[in-house]
Amino acid sequence: MVPPSSSMDPSPPPSWFTPKRLLIIFCVINMINYVDRGAIASNGVNGSSETCDDKGICKSGSGIQGEFDLTNFQDGLLSSAFMVGLLVASPIFASLAKSYNPFRLIGVGLSVWTLSVAGCASAFSFWFIAICRMLVGVGEASFISLAAPFIDDNAPVSQKTAWLAMFYMCIPTGIALGYVYGGYVGGYFHWRYAFWGEALLMLPFAVFGFLVKPLQLKGFSPVESKKALASVETVSSVTDDSKASKLDGRMLVGGDGIIGDELSKTSKSESIHNILNQLSRFAKDMKVLLVDKVYVVNVFGYIAYNFVIGAYSYWGPKAGYNIYHMKSADMLFGGVTIVCGILGTISGGFILDRMGATISNAFILLSGATFLGAISCFSAFCLRSLYGFIVLFAVGELLVFATQAPVNYVCLHCVRPSLRPLSMAISTVSIHIFGDVPSSPLVGILQDHINNWRDTALILTSILFLAAGIWFIGVFLHAVDKSNDGSQPISTPRITSRKPLLDGNVDESLCEV
Repeated sequence: MVPPSSSMDPSPPPSWFTPKRLLIIFCVINMINYVDRGAIASNGVNGSSETCDDKGICKSGSGIQGEFDLTNFQDGLLSSAFMVGLLVASPIFASLAKSYNPFRLIGVGLSVWTLSVAGCASAFSFWFIAICRMLVGVGEASFISLAAPFIDDNAPVSQKTAWLAMFYMCIPTGIALGYVYGGYVGGYFHWRYAFWGEALLMLPFAVFGFLVKPLQLKGFSPVESKKALASVETVSSVTDDSKASKLDGRMLVGGDGIIGDELSKTSKSESIHNILNQLSRFAKDMKVLLVDKVYVVNVFGYIAYNFVIGAYSYWGPKAGYNIYHMKSADMLFGGVTIVCGILGTISGGFILDRMGATISNAFILLSGATFLGAISCFSAFCLRSLYGFIVLFAVGELLVFATQAPVNYVCLHCVRPSLRPLSMAISTVSIHIFGDVPSSPLVGILQDHINNWRDTALILTSILFLAAGIWFIGVFLHAVDKSNDGSQPISTPRITSRKPLLDGNVDESLCEV
């Protein structure tokens, strides 16, 4: 039985669970997630393969690459293996958000992530650690597609882009901290301890996702009301069927068994029907995204951008070490990326808010910052001086990271609220499967072929000009902010005056929800 109207409204969050605390919690989770990305790319964890000089004297390898004797291609695959799980799980979690509370789905994902990272620490072969990296992607999928819509819902209207900037600031900062963390732990202890540390850091947040009172996303009806409605329908159905099984005041023999069989058949048919409905709804939602020119142009530019950033994050320390003979490449790249990532990402969010947070202004900022950043980074790799490289590369990273908040602002605001989780999921899957997933192994193959890290870095950096050009096209598209379209939750249909099959008194509390 469900009390009328009151149970249909989303429950308010606990008083201590303020929007700012939600932002802080999500930022810490995002930071840990990307610390893992940086750690596996660091020289301390990733290590190096065995090398031999002309005299036949060999130096044993270190880290993952040395312990499992990996080629550069296999080594690059490890950085991309998480994409397999992310590709499969992101659309699934985004679709499940319409049937299950998104906050609980985040808890499930973080639990999978924690167990998978612990598996990496226990790996005994290349294939085992590769499978664990795939499962890390499954765990990440729930968080990356649902966290941004939660932040967008709870941020002040005048600071939405700034709040998104604070969240996405954790990407470069986390990767940079991962370089430092992985280099220190791997260098002074063992690469396996780095993964154990990450699992312990994420465990409290995985538990938190199940214990805290769940929040509700804008554009979705409360999950509790759906369950309550289904419960009333079941009770009403059983009551009617029970009365139908009576004849002249006598219960038919085997009536309960018949009802049980009918309910079982009904349950199976409803399950199949629900699955088909989910697939149909997913197909329709995907069609809406794919015909949206603003969304498609934004994602294409993001793919080209992430192709470069993904390869930078993985091969950067090794390239810096080989080009400029840096003694502490992990620490240097980590330090530069931390400072530029924080300043660049936050600046991008605040600048867009000052310009006026519109989709057209976001494209102007995206194309301009990326073009100038590409010039600076390309010039940096042309220099022979280490100090000149550091200055220009820092300026380039500052400009390039200013795109993080605007590009995700477009993904959230060019679609209606109920499509935001799927929009973020497909965007994330696309930038990984066509961006940083192939970039790491492809750059590894390119380097194996030309054997010159400077030329490899210049070829890679030139792709940023392509990203700037694609985003520039978005400036001329007709863009409408749909963030408030259909913002009311999808109401659950009412059941009125359910008539019994046979005459008799029926509890009227079951006749109305």
